[in-house]
Amino acid sequence: MLAVLRGVLQPMTMSRARGLLQERKASIYSKPPKNKIGPGQSFFIMSVFAVALLAPAGWILHHLPEYRQKSQPPPS
Repeated sequence: MLAVLRGVLQPMTMSRARGLLQERKASIYSKPPKNKIGPGQSFFIMSVFAVALLAPAGWILHHLPEYRQKSQPPPS
């Protein structure tokens, strides 16, 4: 049974792998970009990316004392 499954699955995976390789080759470009990005645009994009990553972490760290107070069980 295992040999039959191996024989059936192997041709599908090989053809799928070939198809993926052909798709990947089609998306690779060897030419320089048509529109160059300046240093100002690069700085702006990297700043937006950094803020998007660091803002949630900063929010959590800033409100950490509040979260600690809420997590304490009420005295009984």
